[in-house]
Amino acid sequence: MAQRSFSAGPLIRPDNHKAAAFGRIVLYILLVFLSVITLIPFVWMLSSSLKLDREVFEFPIRWVPKVFHWENYSLIWTKAPMLMYFKNTAIVAVSVTIIQTMTSSFAAYAFAKLEFKFRDTLFLCYIATIAVPWQAYMIPQFIEFRSIGLYDTLLAIMVLQAFSAFGVFLMRQFYRGIPTELCEAARIDGLSEYGIWARIMLPLSKSAIATLVIFTFIGTWNDYMGPMIYLTTESVKTVQVGLRRFIQENSSDYHLIMAASMVSLIPVSVVFLALQRYFIEGIATSGLKG
Repeated sequence: MAQRSFSAGPLIRPDNHKAAAFGRIVLYILLVFLSVITLIPFVWMLSSSLKLDREVFEFPIRWVPKVFHWENYSLIWTKAPMLMYFKNTAIVAVSVTIIQTMTSSFAAYAFAKLEFKFRDTLFLCYIATIAVPWQAYMIPQFIEFRSIGLYDTLLAIMVLQAFSAFGVFLMRQFYRGIPTELCEAARIDGLSEYGIWARIMLPLSKSAIATLVIFTFIGTWNDYMGPMIYLTTESVKTVQVGLRRFIQENSSDYHLIMAASMVSLIPVSVVFLALQRYFIEGIATSGLKG
């Protein structure tokens, strides 16, 4: 009787390989297209900042200027006290970023690794404040700040954004992924809770800290409503309020407006580019933690 031979076929058919490759190509093309659409306004703004005013709205659009007018970037500093606006904003943004990172990580460590009465209830009540819009308590908060003498000071903006429920939530979720056994072993070795936080939790949470720093710095740098409400003296105004004044005073000089807008984007771009490696690492590893 003749023996029948069986041959194992390929686990994945060639047609499936082609379909998967085609799907990836279509996905990459779609992502490139969406990226180009997103970048078009920034490219136009950069191009306009290097033109004369009469060339900004010419049609068809000339994406590359005939002559690059770099003097636009030096002229904006003489039209308005932009350097003072940048200095005030840098003081506020750096201070708020440091304070908010410290307070959020402290509170997150307590909610994630310490046992105390009503811990989960207190955490839920604190996180619930995210759902309350700032406009709901803006007026009583303004009255309180004015009564304690913080009105028209940079300190008011710092105190206003010193605590963040979102930051606590972000850091707590990351801390929960760190094994509790590490903290228990450190306590047995005599390390204090502050030592555990500084020597164990912080070094293991670089990606979460980078994410919080990016969100906090960009949010504070781009904040308009807070400085607009609390700051009235010219010497303490921030770049977003100053940029609004610059637009009002130079409403017909669109090339200068674009140059000032481009300069205001430099600090946030530098911060994001400097921390993007940790930010992307946090996104890539967030789905691996149980």
